Amino acid sequence: MNDEAAIDAALEQIGEAAAGPTVTKRRLWRRVFRWLSLGFSGVVAAWIFAAYVALPWLWKHYEHQPGLESAPKFSVTAAGIPGDPLNLGLVGAEKAVVQAMLDAGWTPADPVSWRTSLGIARSVLEKRPYPTAPVSSLFVFGRKQDLAFEKAATAGGSASRRHHVRFWRADDLGTGGVPFWLGAATFDRSVGFSHLTGQITHHIAADIDAERNAVIAGLRELGWLIQEYQVTGVGATLFGRNGGGDRYDTDGELTIGVLAVAPHKNQPISPLDNPNPVDLKDQLWSAIRPLLRSLPDSTVPQD
Repeated sequence: MNDEAAIDAALEQIGEAAAGPTVTKRRLWRRVFRWLSLGFSGVVAAWIFAAYVALPWLWKHYEHQPGLESAPKFSVTAAGIPGDPLNLGLVGAEKAVVQAMLDAGWTPADPVSWRTSLGIARSVLEKRPYPTAPVSSLFVFGRKQDLAFEKAATAGGSASRRHHVRFWRADDLGTGGVPFWLGAATFDRSVGFSHLTGQITHHIAADIDAERNAVIAGLRELGWLIQEYQVTGVGATLFGRNGGGDRYDTDGELTIGVLAVAPHKNQPISPLDNPNPVDLKDQLWSAIRPLLRSLPDSTVPQD
């Protein structure tokens, strides 16, 4: 057997010598391609592990309100399609929530009915103001929003462009027996057809973090907040889609404001600290925000 192996090896060498350098180059390129394929596969595997396992684990935190770890992260439409992400919360009695929102310039939305539906259609078509236009029902805990507020994008603007926020009461997720409200704040940038169902709907702007921050900042400036902190919400998302098929992006945090019994202006508060990995994530997110805002569907049409 050893003699046969030696003969085979000799014949192989003779064949390579007869074929010249062409066969050697082919073998070299095959080896290079094999190593490149293995390297690319390793990079892809490392990216998948980092993006879907390691980083979400590092960025997940509920130290300020542990009960929210098991809380819903999205609202859903009547058809069961994931709707707008839940991105803020308020701690306080219903009366305080309503008064704080009113003080910050928000208006309660009318209930959905034939009359209000015709009213919002007229507002959009004729570009007339309708500051209490209804908002569609989204569901959390199997029920539609308990409270809904809106604010026109421009004074006297139509209902096609507006800031709005929905709240669902969720006392079981709170602490100390104080009412807790989960919320979803977005900006309606235009009216059109749903990308998923074809129904007429509002299209939201992609930057839902800006809406979340604006709600909290407005309450803070009026002295309605006595404490502010964050926990993980939907998680960092670059190319999410809501129930209408609209793209959104978010740093994934759910910002919570604890309301005072009455506003106290000139009383500064400092948000509770996030863990260091979350701070690092927020810095990275700030770096890529300009790129996200340059995407075509991030632009907001004018009335």
